[in-house]
Amino acid sequence: MTVMFDGMIPAAVMATFLLAGMVKGVVGLGLPTISLAILTVVIDMPSAMVLLLVPSFATNLWQAAAGGHALALLRRLWPFLLPAFAAVWIGAGALDRIDPSYLSALLGLLLVIYGAVGLAGPRMTLPSGRERWLGPVFGAANGVLTGMTGSFVMPGVMFLQAIGLARDQLVQAMGISFTLSTLALAAALHGNDLVSPDQALLSSLALAPALVGMVIGQRIRQGLSEHLFRRLFYAALLALGLYIIAGAGGLNL
Repeated sequence: MTVMFDGMIPAAVMATFLLAGMVKGVVGLGLPTISLAILTVVIDMPSAMVLLLVPSFATNLWQAAAGGHALALLRRLWPFLLPAFAAVWIGAGALDRIDPSYLSALLGLLLVIYGAVGLAGPRMTLPSGRERWLGPVFGAANGVLTGMTGSFVMPGVMFLQAIGLARDQLVQAMGISFTLSTLALAAALHGNDLVSPDQALLSSLALAPALVGMVIGQRIRQGLSEHLFRRLFYAALLALGLYIIAGAGGLNL
């Protein structure tokens, strides 16, 4: 599967990553989720996953390096991070065995769940005694779903939010998790011969708008109510998820 430099696809990719970078700049996550939600409307799932690799890795590495808590977070979170990294290969192995429409529907379902949970506002908490053994469970589930859908969010972010990390630690922990997931996804996609040269080039070109968008988003964050933006963000994820599910089912909205 290849993404050719014709038609409106390159322009759509650049615009998508500009928007996704802005979202990430404001709330600290969302670049893969937003980009996949939009790109899978116009191209197939595996190709969309390849296109997000370079922008996702660069922006997540930037986020993972900032904050000053990296070593402490790695020591605490390795039981979650290690299976999250390793299990990506399991999920990616399904890309050439399962109908892409089913994978698109799964992505849509994840977006709907995450958007609905975010809008409802419940906050899950885990006692410290359960963090150690639940970490590998959440990590493995996150890795499999990352490999199958390219989305790093569910259920990993919910786990990181539940263990009581301070805000700056949470943002950096998400950056570390997303960086490792991106590396594993890139290796898994390449190992399954799903990466073509034109896709890799287009992914590299998408880095610039993603970084510009991230800087814009960080500036917007200073003047916009984060609470309001998060509600709009979750509502958008919910709507996009429903759209993808409908499209995967052959419906026209």
